[in-house]
Parts: sequence; structure tokens; C-alpha cells
Amino acid sequence: MGWFERNIVEPGKLPLFLALVSFVVTFLVTRGITRLIRAGKGPFGNISSGGVHVHHVVPGVILTIAGGFGAVAGGQYGFGSYLAAVIFGIGAGLVLDEFALVLHLADVYWTPDGRKSVEMVVLTAALGGMLLIGFSPLGVNNLSEDQQQNRAVAIVTVLANFLFALIALFKGKVRLAVLGVVVPLVALVAAVRLARPTSPWAKRFYRSRPRARARAGLRAYHHDRRWAGPGRRFQDWIGGAPDPEPARSLERR
Repeated sequence: MGWFERNIVEPGKLPLFLALVSFVVTFLVTRGITRLIRAGKGPFGNISSGGVHVHHVVPGVILTIAGGFGAVAGGQYGFGSYLAAVIFGIGAGLVLDEFALVLHLADVYWTPDGRKSVEMVVLTAALGGMLLIGFSPLGVNNLSEDQQQNRAVAIVTVLANFLFALIALFKGKVRLAVLGVVVPLVALVAAVRLARPTSPWAKRFYRSRPRARARAGLRAYHHDRRWAGPGRRFQDWIGGAPDPEPARSLERR
């Protein structure tokens, strides 16, 4: 592991690398197995206990907790730290593969709502990759000696960027808010732009501003028209297309 850490990843980032690789591999393997089960192929099948379908989020939560506590107790180096990182990555992959199920408290795995799981996995993998290649959370990266001595500068930077990310979140821009935690410019741009028309920000501040409400709705329409389709196709390519929704019969008046 020493040679690998010196030549492949930056010193101290091997646990993060192992956790990220375990996370991505677990998600891909899990999706592959669930797609085989859905198609009725292979030796795999759903796991039940006492007539209850045991979703893989259950062992995922257990592994995530075990890996997290192991990482805290194991320090930054050593075999125990590396093993805890792998366990944590496997558990996180299992949990986020059923993120939509936890969010809706219903089995929406193969429904359009289940795409949220794929979206969350892609977003988490992207954040992990950015941290691995050198981005620091909240924009505090490569501080000089003077900045390290002046903790007030670092605290103000962290709080300001966190505020921008929080504003972006309330404006309904969840993906940009999460990415903005790592890349400060993203949070700033998302915070100053118009909110999504269904966001808490729009409901609170655009209530008496019909022009802003109309502009927000028009911008959201054009954005979704351009990106929603490709985004759904990309998610379906990774996680599998959801089951077709049953046709709704027209009610007689």
C-alpha cells in the first residue's frame, strides 16, 4: 500500500480512494444484479425473511456505520483504516442505490422516482472524485502560511461559501448546492440566479413579484426542456429504465 499511496494517489488520500472505488463498484455490481433479477436471468433473487423483502439498504446501513466508526477509530493510515474505508464505500453504495426508497418510504426502485437514486450516486461519485484530485470542502484549499495563522480568514471563507450553498439549496438547486460546497464559484453563481418556481425561496420572495415569478418559470421551462431528457436517458443507461407507467383512463364528467 505504501508504494501505491506514494505513486498513485496523494499521501493521506488512499482511504478516500479505496472508499470511492468500493462505492462505485458496489453500485455497478448491485445495479447489474437487480437488472438480472428484474429480467428473470441468472441465479440471483430477492432476499426475504418471514415474508418481508429485505432491501439491500439494510445491510448497507450496517456496513456504513461499521465502516464509519472503524475509520474514526483506525486513524488515517494502516490496514485497519484501509479496510474501514472499503467497508464504508460498500455500505454507502448499497444505501444510495436505494436512496429513492428511503426518500419516499416506498418501493420506487423501478419507477421514475427511482431515478433519484442514480442521480445521488453520480453526484456523490463526482464529489468524491473532486476531493480526490485536490479540491477541499468549502473552498479552503492550499492556504498559505499567513492564512493558516489567520484562522479568522478561513472561518469567514467557510461560512460565506456555506451561506451561498444554503441559498442555492433553498432556491431549489440541490445539485448545484452540493457541488458548491466543494467548488465555491458554483455556489455563488447558483445563489445569485433566479430560484426554481417551486422552491421555498420562490414561494417566499416571489409571491408579490409576478414578473420574477414569470421569469423563474420561463427559465425553468427552457432548462428542463433542454436538459431533462438527456439527463433521464443518462440515468436510465446507468441504472436501467423504469417500468412504464400504466395508462390513465379518462374519467367521465
